[in-house]
Amino acid sequence: MPRIRVLEKQVAELIAAGEVVERPSAVIKELVENAVDAGASVITVEIRRGGVSYMRVTDNGCGILPEDVPLAFLRHATSKVARQEDLDAIGTLGFRGEALASISAVARVELLTRAKGMPTGARYLCGGGEEPSLSEAGCPQGATIVVRDLFFNTPARMKFLKKDVTEGNAVAGVLDKLALSHPEVSFRFIRDGKEQLHTLGDSKLPSAIYRVYGREFASTLIPVDYRLEHVSVSGFTSLPSGSRPNRSMQNFFINGRFIRSRTAAAAVEEAYKGSIMVGKFPACVLHIQISPGAVDVNIHPAKLEVRFVNERPVFDAVYHAVRSALEQGDRPKAMEIRKPVVSPYAPVPEKKEQTVFPDLPAPRPTLTLRDSALPAFQDFTLPDPILRVLEAPLQPDFPGASGAGRAKRSLDRRTRKEAGEALAEHDEKPAAAVKLKALPDIHNRILGEAFGTYIIVEYSADQLMFIDKHAAHERLLYERLKAGHFGADAQALLEPVAVNLEKEEYSAVLSHLDALSQAGFEVSDFGAGTVLVRAAPLLLDGQDAACAVMEIAGYLAGCRTEITTAHMDWVYHNVACRAAVKAGDRTSRQELISLALELERSPQVRYCPHGRPVYILLDRREIEKQFGRI
Repeated sequence: MPRIRVLEKQVAELIAAGEVVERPSAVIKELVENAVDAGASVITVEIRRGGVSYMRVTDNGCGILPEDVPLAFLRHATSKVARQEDLDAIGTLGFRGEALASISAVARVELLTRAKGMPTGARYLCGGGEEPSLSEAGCPQGATIVVRDLFFNTPARMKFLKKDVTEGNAVAGVLDKLALSHPEVSFRFIRDGKEQLHTLGDSKLPSAIYRVYGREFASTLIPVDYRLEHVSVSGFTSLPSGSRPNRSMQNFFINGRFIRSRTAAAAVEEAYKGSIMVGKFPACVLHIQISPGAVDVNIHPAKLEVRFVNERPVFDAVYHAVRSALEQGDRPKAMEIRKPVVSPYAPVPEKKEQTVFPDLPAPRPTLTLRDSALPAFQDFTLPDPILRVLEAPLQPDFPGASGAGRAKRSLDRRTRKEAGEALAEHDEKPAAAVKLKALPDIHNRILGEAFGTYIIVEYSADQLMFIDKHAAHERLLYERLKAGHFGADAQALLEPVAVNLEKEEYSAVLSHLDALSQAGFEVSDFGAGTVLVRAAPLLLDGQDAACAVMEIAGYLAGCRTEITTAHMDWVYHNVACRAAVKAGDRTSRQELISLALELERSPQVRYCPHGRPVYILLDRREIEKQFGRI
């Protein structure tokens, strides 16, 4: 029978360190929080190789007395909590007394510090179970702590670290939150010799937001300032027009501490109901001040989760704060009208006869291509995207049809045939569906459109077919993207679109540029959490491309492994959904015919990428039952 024994101190510290030190960003978080608690007004952080080989945190705080330096590296040694009652009203960022002990257990640590009023400072070396040494040293007031060779004595943990760029971006994300939580502190972040962040420390939150997230994000915000009983809420929230495809830019701080709060997030999103589209989320930087006794932060060593004694006052305060800000600060979105400019290089469009469908409305306005290989600032007209994707509609034979019309018809048929063959080759598991029978004279069998959503087709003498035009178009586009028909058809944007991302998303995008390129996006690093979209699938315009990259970034950030076929399918779904014609869109009869023809030629298309049916059949018998004919 195995005997119970007390673990050696070194082994116990290695186990305990795993709760606090998971990666370099956790080390930086603990050290910078200690600097803030020490009253520092200037904090500099420097890392190399993502923080794995080198981390340095320098502050101008109160420093540590020489005789207290060795005590600071003992487990559960702290200057912030003295009695049990102190845990009921924690007002500092750190309080557990575990950070320095955990860090020194898995890395080599050097501390230089001089307390206020002391003529000299102290230098302390420890780490990895080695014998510590303390000596006198000359240094400025405050503390400088250097951490080298993280996890050098725990190779099992080392192998779970990600690439240097990913770990470095995680550190940057931690510093972003700290800079937003304490605008009164000037933060400087140096990464591999290059300055990545430098806040002013002027106590102005707008200034910190501008430095962290950039001008474009800051321009979408409106101020929030509200108090309800003992809870006050201040900061900024986004205009409805500045909503984003995920919650990554929602920042909540309780008494100066960054937290993840479902209560606050639910309150914000409830306040935006009716103001933003379903599937969009507001961005915010909100500081919540509450009595320390009304919130418990001592739940997990990471101190990201908190519990409220009563969640209702917090929810109500945040809800009314954001709602009031929207009522006072929201403004109508200005319409941007761009007049298409016909390039002198563009061919003169052929005048088409309109004798086939005399009831056709006027042609839809052409879209403007944002860029091309021709000289800059040239705009070019393109056909409607639906017709471009589904090929031009068939021109039926009729007496007097022009030679050009017949040639166009033949070309369309040949193009559709080639596309169908390509789809068949790339479809690994075609659906076991009965092929839709050919519809003779389909132009006359399309009865119309219901609710701007469903195409009504007289499928046979005994059946009506209802086609969900969005679901059908989305699935057809998805199949073509999957087959690689549009990956090489990316269009360069006249003006690259800047997309600001949360640091984890930013890292995920940079790690999967090849996957984005495969989907038709050309994305490059612009630095400081921003990427530039230089090209996008021909199906998307610049704004849709930016939103698509945001959504894809959030998805990739949640992928803990390498990109798989399933992940790429999600990317194709996203692009296809954005590019497809929407329910309620005005659709011409020609477009309805093109969509029905394409669907007829693609028997494997029965469901949209989200699983909804593309079409349903309604028997004549069922209709006649309703009218009492049978």
